[in-house]
Amino acid sequence: MKNSTETLDEVIELAFSDLSEVLESYSPQLKFQEVGYIASITTGIAKVTGLPGVGFDELVIFPRNVLGIAFNIDVDEIGVVLLGDHSKLQAGDEVYRTGRVMDVPVGNKLLGRVIDPLGRALDEKGPVMSTDRLPIERLATPIMNRAPVTVPLQTGIKVIDALVPIGRGQRELILGDRQTGKTTIAIDTILNQADADVLCVYCAIGQRSSAVAKAVATLEEKGAMAYTVVVVTEGNDPPGLTFIAPYAATSIAEFFMEAGKDVLIVYDDLTHHARAYREISLLLRRPPGREAFPGDIFYIHSRLLERATHLNEKLGGGSLTALPIIETEAQNISAYIPTNLISITDGQIYLSPTLFELGVMPAIDVGRSVSRVGGKAQREAYRAVTGNLKLAYAQFEELETFAQFGARMDEDTREIIEHGKRIRVCLKQPEFSPVSVQEQIVVLLVLSAGLLDVVPLEQVSLAEKALQGAVKHLPAEILSQIDSGKILTDRHRDSIIEAARKVLNDFQPVQKGKS
Repeated sequence: MKNSTETLDEVIELAFSDLSEVLESYSPQLKFQEVGYIASITTGIAKVTGLPGVGFDELVIFPRNVLGIAFNIDVDEIGVVLLGDHSKLQAGDEVYRTGRVMDVPVGNKLLGRVIDPLGRALDEKGPVMSTDRLPIERLATPIMNRAPVTVPLQTGIKVIDALVPIGRGQRELILGDRQTGKTTIAIDTILNQADADVLCVYCAIGQRSSAVAKAVATLEEKGAMAYTVVVVTEGNDPPGLTFIAPYAATSIAEFFMEAGKDVLIVYDDLTHHARAYREISLLLRRPPGREAFPGDIFYIHSRLLERATHLNEKLGGGSLTALPIIETEAQNISAYIPTNLISITDGQIYLSPTLFELGVMPAIDVGRSVSRVGGKAQREAYRAVTGNLKLAYAQFEELETFAQFGARMDEDTREIIEHGKRIRVCLKQPEFSPVSVQEQIVVLLVLSAGLLDVVPLEQVSLAEKALQGAVKHLPAEILSQIDSGKILTDRHRDSIIEAARKVLNDFQPVQKGKS
């Protein structure tokens, strides 16, 4: 019996010994998590109590996977901008911190995809499988890491490439009234990058679903989706989602730029972006300013557009060219948002509803459009053949008004008007029909030389097409010189003029004194 008792004691002692070893090796992993609660909720905005450690711009998560961004950090309450449907939430629901800021998937796997600012696929091609992510809010590149804008971004649009050139790394504003062709210019520019080794990001901000579908269908049809990412928010999306859209699209573009690529980004359009931010600010009870926009609306857009740049060679030499679009009302370019963006960007392309109604497409008002940087990046061949073109066109527009009243004109004035009419015809261009650099240089050279002045006005378009068709028959030496961007020699110019005269012989010359 004694032996049995001793054996039992030994077993118990051994068991407690093992248990003590387990307890000594056990280290409890306690995880503390802050939990807040929705105090009130309205369209796009939630007021949250609790979460004492939350930071500005931190991502928070609500029930049913609705995300939000902490915008107002007050002592007793947090104003959260919702990135999902507010109707799924109600007062009293729990809110959790994520400990990170909003980010977006980036990488080559996004090319050819249509996504929303959260990285969710909208194109029925399955989820986006990119593992790389970048925060949507990033500091702009420091000045010492930037390089001058020296390489042109060819749009394929004659009037822009010739008279309002854009350089890689530039910010060029496109503005005009509704339905004047702003989006068409941006889409044409994307289409022209097919063989230019330029990747594109098209950001549709608060657009109608039909308009976005049309743009995507055009890019698909022309084969441009192979090098394009489309970021979309629709008109019925929450204002918070609309607000973060351009920042998310810029982070996607910056990934490619930092990899040494040249990138084009289109913001279509920042009018909707400004209105979304105004809605958010008013719902958060922030003080309104001019036109009810919050006082920091200038900073909102400047910190976005400052991210467009040309990196120096040490950082790979990539570039990010921005084409923001703004809608004006009744041609008022002195309104609050247009003046803000004109001062932030490096130039503007203004589309005139008057020219649009006259059938001048694209309806670019050359007198009000300017590029403060792109001229330094423009090919020398362009500068040589367009030197007097802008001045001649401006003189024509001034004299055209007097000609409408049937005033008697001397021969010099009549020649200026006839030359200007042909400039206008040659600068017309149908949508989705980009023109190559070689064809542009030849047509502009012939136009500047006055060879089209003797062609009847109704035949100028046909003559231009004939000249474009004859470009491929020019000597390879001349075509190579144009592609290199170097200025044409006198011998090359003479050869082009001689070839053009042969082409234009097929068109009936205009009689003296008649147009």
